[in-house]
Formats: sequence, structure tokens, C-alpha cells
Amino acid sequence: MSETPQELEPQLSVQPSSQPEPERGLRPPPLFQLPLPNQDLSETHHQPQLQLSESVPEHQHQTQSTEWINHRRLRLLFLGLSLCAVILGLIYYMHHNQQNRSENLTETGRPQEKYNGTTTWHKKIFCPICLTVLSLFSVETACVSPACQMASAHLSMSADPFTQPCDYFLFTCGSDRLSPDSGGRQRGQGIPGHPQNQRGHAVSPERKAQIKEREDRRLREHKILDRKNVLLQYIRETLESKDRLGSTAVQKAKGFYSSCLDTKSVETAGVEPFLELVQKLGGWAVSGQWNRTDINSTLSLLMRDYATFPFFSLSVGRDPKETAHGTTKRYIQIDQPDLLIPIEWNSKTQKSQARTQTLRPFLASCQTYLALLGAPPSSRMLHVGTFISLSSELAVAATPLHYRLSKGQLYQRMTIKELQSQAPSIDWLGCLRATFDPLPLTEDDHVILHNLPYMVHMSRIIGKWLNRDELSNSGPLQTYMVFNLLHTLMPALDSRFSETQNNLSVALGKSEGVAPRWKDCVLETERGFDLVLTDLLKRRRAHREAEEIIQNIFTFFKSKLRELKWTNQTSLRRVMKKVHFLIPRLWTTKEISSEAELDLLYSKVTVSPQSFFSNYVQLLSLWQKRRRNLLTEQTEATDILSVTPVLQGNELLFPMGMFVPPLFHPTYPRAMNYGVIGFLIAKDILHLMLPEIYSQSQTVHAVGECVWAHYLTVTEQAGRGRVLTLSAAQRQEVWVQYSALQIALQAYHQSLKNHPRDTTISGLSHTRLFLASFSQVNCDFDPYHEFMPLEPSFLITVICSKSGLCPTNLECPNKTQQPGLQTC
Repeated sequence: MSETPQELEPQLSVQPSSQPEPERGLRPPPLFQLPLPNQDLSETHHQPQLQLSESVPEHQHQTQSTEWINHRRLRLLFLGLSLCAVILGLIYYMHHNQQNRSENLTETGRPQEKYNGTTTWHKKIFCPICLTVLSLFSVETACVSPACQMASAHLSMSADPFTQPCDYFLFTCGSDRLSPDSGGRQRGQGIPGHPQNQRGHAVSPERKAQIKEREDRRLREHKILDRKNVLLQYIRETLESKDRLGSTAVQKAKGFYSSCLDTKSVETAGVEPFLELVQKLGGWAVSGQWNRTDINSTLSLLMRDYATFPFFSLSVGRDPKETAHGTTKRYIQIDQPDLLIPIEWNSKTQKSQARTQTLRPFLASCQTYLALLGAPPSSRMLHVGTFISLSSELAVAATPLHYRLSKGQLYQRMTIKELQSQAPSIDWLGCLRATFDPLPLTEDDHVILHNLPYMVHMSRIIGKWLNRDELSNSGPLQTYMVFNLLHTLMPALDSRFSETQNNLSVALGKSEGVAPRWKDCVLETERGFDLVLTDLLKRRRAHREAEEIIQNIFTFFKSKLRELKWTNQTSLRRVMKKVHFLIPRLWTTKEISSEAELDLLYSKVTVSPQSFFSNYVQLLSLWQKRRRNLLTEQTEATDILSVTPVLQGNELLFPMGMFVPPLFHPTYPRAMNYGVIGFLIAKDILHLMLPEIYSQSQTVHAVGECVWAHYLTVTEQAGRGRVLTLSAAQRQEVWVQYSALQIALQAYHQSLKNHPRDTTISGLSHTRLFLASFSQVNCDFDPYHEFMPLEPSFLITVICSKSGLCPTNLECPNKTQQPGLQTC
């Protein structure tokens, strides 16, 4: 319950498809899939290609591809030169006739026209025509890196808006997020004229069956990957790579991850490792072996060695009141704990309470845990009953964040000595010293409280239970702490415990499905080896390319702000002043400067291949050390799992986790990188600044409605006379995504002016490759996806309505387009 505030021409397929072209174009766009990241990401475009088919050897495929490209270049160059020769002959013929005509005119006494000879013709006609012809038939350098080869293969199998303009937006992002039986509304459903709502006369039954079959298969085989999952998948491939050249710390991180995946060893170990650990803590009355340890001595060990905080939670952070004045000092912050018992907030009584309907399944799960731990059946109810009773009493003073904010209970600073007088049952100085050892702490040091009334109440409850003589032999406080330790170590125990936990979640209506084991293991590895993974990610990223995209997108973001119609110039100046002082940059860390430092930092960690429990206990110790180091570090630690930019003071930080395959690769053509990660960066910046823009600009509303008018027109039947309007949130999101696409495209064109040479994939032109790449990731899952009333890939249609921007027009051959749509 803790809520502590935290500071586009037909494509040239690399691998031909056996399906007819029309059907192949109908496939919904999957995200690119790339090879394992253990390869050198600084590879040039002339590296050997990956083997794309089992039947074609790698060297043969590369040779064939190179020969084909060279042969095509020669043919096109010959054709271009031939045309230029024809044009030159035509010019010479016209020039010769002009001279004869001039001479004849002179002989007849008519005035001779002045003519400056072939030099003027060359300047005015020959050069522009030949250059145009040569540019039309020039072939861009193909990107043949392994990453580009895989991207090309997937582009060739994806829906192309320029060859299937009517079908490419039939497949909705919502259809990938909602199961057929979920009963949820997909994005296009309920919108008049949307292709999903057109009846049999618009789509034949056979076509419907084909589309449904393809979509069902896609749902089974390829779920939409949001940016967080893309990053987790990339880290997974890094940890699973067989590269043995990494540092000792890297090999330990890989060993930890591997032991987590070894479920057979985890199942074989069973509960014995946990029971042995309990005995080291003095035992507990549940097993009949308890040496009556002092509550504060057990609590100190749990906090120091096992990152377990039964009665309150700890974090490290700044005081926002000081941050506003430039102070970077960090404090120990103490908050209410994450209680195991499910509770709810009663707004009438202004208190939290356990829900009656959840007590029965919670009681059953606690009994199951004790049974798995070998507790005698005769004593289970006694210990479970006291645990639930104690938990319920502690829950009374736990309050939600909004309540504490309204009562001014957040960021209350006091000394450890003052806290001791307010909540005397806890040895605060002793517990904090043990947790943050070897840092010197005194009773005069300040800490920050986020719910002082809870701390006072918690101390009173503990004192009451300590003085209950009738419960002295059952050790309810020790049992309460062991139950919390069990919850901490649950990921390292056998599947019976996780199944019990999942059953409780289902009974409480909170189940979101069981995550795959690899994902849990990646997250657990990150907790203890975050510095190792951060260093790996930093070394594999191309900083120069990422920084260039960030700076270019930010430049055109500022240009977009100047184009908006503002309510007044004062509003414009205020927003532009804020933006002017922002410093966009890649979010990197200087905590570790060498692999030797990493090896030294993890030198005391011993990873056992067959004992995930032992490895997990060490992870908790590492986690606690990171918490301790935060007190003394001056720079902000990098969040390796962050995938969206954050504002810190006047810095706009873009985490490295944004720049991973398949969203970004240094060997991709810049058209692809700008069409994917450039669009995502622009969208993120606009979302960060939207509150400032929407309230002060009239353009957001107008552009949103303009794009929607395009959509209603292209999908026909536009409501049959009914006017379907968008909500304010929908207009905002349409404007954000349309503007983000415009910004990314403008930034890419500027990049192309500054650096004219760019590679290509599948022989696509630059603009077409940009738009095709954008269509691959238009289902990016973010907190705003529910407000997008149309598929983002449809924005290509609106972009291409501007004459001359796109290589071909996006018009449905079987539909009559309504003229007169304005440029948005």
C-alpha cells in the first residue's frame, strides 16, 4: 500500500513469400525482430548478411544479393545514360533546326532572333533534364548489415500502405490487446463507416474468413510489444547470449539469470532453504522452535540482509522543498509498508479496513503457506488468526496518497531522536545503522516521514502485542515478520508458492495473467545487477546517432510550437522560455567508468548455478547496498528500465532503453530510425508539454478535427448524416501523434539535407521507407492509446494528402474519394 512519492513502389523482398501479393499485403504489421545483441553494434554496412533461409547458405545469399544489386545498378545506369544521349541528340536536332530557321529568316529580310548558342541550351535544358533523369534512375546504397537484412525481411511481409491503401488500417491495435472473448470494444468499433463495421456488401465472406484467420494466427503468434517489453526482450537476449568475453561481473549477472531460469533446481530444493534461513533468524513458534529473539534484533537483520521491511518501508530521495532551491542532498525516507492483507479505503470513516469478502481467500492462502512450510495442522489456525488480526490493526492507520497529501503528511522532516520519542517501540537508530552500515548515523540526523500518524499508531500496536501475556508463547510479532520475509523470497521458492499467490490474486480480481518466467528473471536480475546491465547497454549503444536524432527532433519540436496559433503572445513567450532552457540529452551515468570497477564492486558475490535461492538472497543484499549508496551519490542513478523521457530540473533526459532494436539500430538507414524512434521521441516530448500547449493554443482542436474529417471521408459513409465528434482528450491525442509524425519527417528531411547520403532497405525511396517504418510501430502501447480514435498508421494518408510529399497517392481504387479536404 506504500505510495511514497518518487522524486513505398513495390518492395524488393529479401525472402520471397509463397503467398500472392494481395494477400501478403494484408498481413498486419509486426514489429521487426532482430538477431541476438551479442554482435558488435558498430558494424558497417558491408558486414556479411545473416542467413535468411535454411536453403540458402550465408555466403551464397550475400554473393547473390551483391551481384543482383550491382547488375541492377549497371542496367539502370545504362538506361539513364541512354536517355541522356537521346535527349542530347534531340537538343542538337532542335538547335540545328533553329540555326537553319534563323538563317532562312535572315535571307527573307525578317529580323533574326538573338540566340546565344548551345551553352545557354545546356544550362537551361540539358543539365536539368539529365540530372532529373539520372536522379530518377539512381539507386540508393542498400543497407546489408544483419540488422537491416532482418528488417528488410519483415518489411516485405508487412502491410504496405502504398500498395494496399484500403486495407492497411483495417487491423487495429485494439484487436491485439483484446481477446476475441473479452467483450471489449476495439478502437474502430462503433464508429460509423469504419471498415470493421461495414457489412457483407463491403467485404466478402471469403475475405472476412481470410482476415479473421490471419488475425487469429497473429494473435497467437505475435502479440503487440510495447516499448518496455521490447527493452526487456533485448536485455533477455543479452543475458542469454553465449559470449564469454564479458567481464567477471557480466558473467555473474548471466549466471544469476540462468539459475533463475533453472526451475528444475528450484523445484528440487523445495522449502528447505527458506526453513534454514528462518532458523538463522531465531526460528519461529510455528515450527515449535523459537528462541524468543528480540523484535528489534530480528527487524535489523531483515532490513540489512534481506531488504524486508515488515512494519514500515524505506527509500532514499531528495526533499522537494530543497530541490527547488538547488540543493541535492538526499535523505532516508520512511513510509507506511506494503501490507500483505488486502485493504480498502473508507471515505466516510477516513480509515482503511480489511474487506470482508477478501478475508476468506486471504485466510486460505495463509493456511496453505503454513502447510507448505510444514506447520502442524493443529496450530495453523492460531498463527494465521493472530497474523490477520495484527495486520488488520496496523492497516487502520494506512492511508492513500491523496489523503496524506491533503493533510500535509508528506515530506515531514524530523531527527531520528524526535522520531524515537514519537514511536518508541522501534529502535530507529539501531535499525537504520544496521541498514545503512557503514555510513555513520546519529540521532541528530534528519529523516523524512510520509505518514507520521501511522508510525505512532504502529508503535502503539507493537507495544500492545508485546505485552499480551496469553500470546507470549506463540510469538505473533516474530510470525508476522517471517510471513513478510516469505513474501520477499517468494520468487526464489518453488512453484507451489507462486501458484498460491496467483490463486489469491484471481480471488481478489487482480490477476493480469502469469508473466513468462524469462521476464520475471530479467526483472530480478536488474534489481541486483542494474549497474552491470546499465554498463552493457551503454557500451552497446551508438551515442552519436542517438544524440543527433534527439537534438534534431527537439529543434523541430520548437519550430512546431512557433507555428501554432496562440491565444496571445504572452502565452507563446512563456512556453518558449521554458522550452528554451531545456537541455535534451541522452540519459547516461558516470557511476562506473570501467569493467574493472564493476568486477571490484561485485567481487564478493558468488553465483551458484544450481542454487537460485542462495543467489537471490545475495541479490537482496546487493539491492540494499544500492539503496545505501544513494545517500552519498550526487548524480541521479540511471533507470535502466525507463523507456520514456523524464524532466529533471532543466534537463530533458532520454533513457538508453529507448534506443534498442528493433526500434533503433545504428546501421539502420536514417529514414528508418527517424520513422520509428524519431516519431516516438517527438510524441513523448509533446505529451510532456501538452498541458502547457493545449490550454494556450487553438491549433490542437482544429488539427484534431481536420484529421478526423479525413478519416471519416476516406472510410466513407461518414455517419450517414450523423456528426461524430471527438472528445477533448481524443482531439489532443490525434494532434499529438499527427504533429509527432510531421516533426519526425521534417527532422529527417533536414538531416538528409545536411548529410545527403543515406542507405535504404528493399529498394525503397527515403520518404517511403520512413513512412513504411513508421507504420511498423504505430501500435506503440502508451498510457494515451485509449484516447486515439483511429489507427496511427492512417496518419500517413493525411500526410500524403499534401501534394508531392509522398511517392504515390493513397487512394482506394474501389472507392470514390471526396475532394476538397484541406491540408491539416
